[in-house]
Amino acid sequence: MATKKKAAKKAVKKAAPKKKAAPKKAAKKAAPKKKVKRTPNAAFMKALTPSADLAVVIGSKPLPRTEAVKKIWVYIKANKLQDSKNRRNINADAKLKPVVGGKSQVSMFDLAKHLSKHLK
Repeated sequence: MATKKKAAKKAVKKAAPKKKAAPKKAAKKAAPKKKVKRTPNAAFMKALTPSADLAVVIGSKPLPRTEAVKKIWVYIKANKLQDSKNRRNINADAKLKPVVGGKSQVSMFDLAKHLSKHLK
């Protein structure tokens, strides 16, 4: 009798239907957004006059802050002033030293801070 009960229990376990996963809902596609042309911020486009120290490196013409940063990087790349081991550091030469506060090496992230002192 014991074997019939075990067989009946196994049959009950096998007979229980497996639960099916709920069908996945299709993701709704968002309507394509219209491209809005970005307008430049007037504060970035304002022409600033470089100091005498900075004028030696980028020129004395008034120019926006963004252009000043670009010209500094052109100067850094042309004179190979990036540190060879740690590319985040800039080794200042004789022209760039007064701009970066007399330091011989400065981080690229501090460059904008030093530039802001020389642009008015």
